[in-house]
Amino acid sequence: MAEATITRPDRRTPPASGRTTSAFGTPRAHRRYRITLAVLIVLAVGFGFGLLAWDNPMPVGSDGFWRIARMRATSVLVMAIVAICQATATVSFQTATNNRIITPSIMGFESLYVAIQTAAIYFLGVSGLVALTGLPQFVMQVAVMVGLSLLLYGWLLSGRYANLQVMLLVGIIIGGGLGSVSTFMQRLLTPSDFDILTARLFGSVSNADPDYFPVAIPLCVAAAVALWLRARRLNVLTLGRDATNNLGLDHRSEIMKVLFGVSLLMATSTALVGPMTFLGFLVATLAYQISGSADHRHIFPVAILTCFVVLSGAYFIMRNVFYAQGVVSIIIELVGGSVFLVVLLRKGRL
Repeated sequence: MAEATITRPDRRTPPASGRTTSAFGTPRAHRRYRITLAVLIVLAVGFGFGLLAWDNPMPVGSDGFWRIARMRATSVLVMAIVAICQATATVSFQTATNNRIITPSIMGFESLYVAIQTAAIYFLGVSGLVALTGLPQFVMQVAVMVGLSLLLYGWLLSGRYANLQVMLLVGIIIGGGLGSVSTFMQRLLTPSDFDILTARLFGSVSNADPDYFPVAIPLCVAAAVALWLRARRLNVLTLGRDATNNLGLDHRSEIMKVLFGVSLLMATSTALVGPMTFLGFLVATLAYQISGSADHRHIFPVAILTCFVVLSGAYFIMRNVFYAQGVVSIIIELVGGSVFLVVLLRKGRL
């Protein structure tokens, strides 16, 4: 009788289906991710350098060229800060709420910013709006936004019947109430004061003051790094409350930590450049589509680079092609709002 031979499978041989146990379903998806990341890096560097060098009257490499480039570098640095804040905060918030439609803006950060700016010019005139500029005032605005959001989170996520849905609904109501109060005060302003206020209420890179950087940059980097280090825990949060608790994590504690980081990032971005409601949603939606992974360690870099490419590319094109850089935020909001409606209609629910 012929003796049967047993052949041991070669561990180096991939499965017949081509699937792996990594963060990507297949090696092809992993290659696609690396190519996508490389393309985004090239676009980010290209648009960033284009903003510094395009239409620079001095020869490239000369002292005059770098002197002008340093003046323009402020805007590029602001775009990088906003990209990190908006992308990281939106992805983390959507994970915490287990919903890819809503954004941190739903909690009323923009409404609070508008209310602060409107109240200043309503009660103190133009001098009141000027009084809100400066590093101490910037810190005050960030502290107020973060403090109120933490009070809201701590109140609504504690207790026997605490849940995220109630927190989101209360956030919508508070944001709507602040918006109504702001609109009422704006109706009573003089036309000249209203024009000055309107310029501040549009999200724009030109609103940022370099004096804010010593506070804005550390806050942005610290919060973004903290959330990135918790990427594995964010992956667990996507499984839901019961699965998170069964895997040994305190769901409520993890949610509070994530929301604190989100509040810090959104408050910094909003106080720095003003409201950009749909920017985070736009880049987060694109990042989910092109990253090809559900691992936050891979989603975060793609989202940040996508946000910077969208901002820097929009400013570069509008300033050097259409000579209308003042409408960049309006166009971004229009595109982001349109994408929001498309996604909402396709999903059929929030």
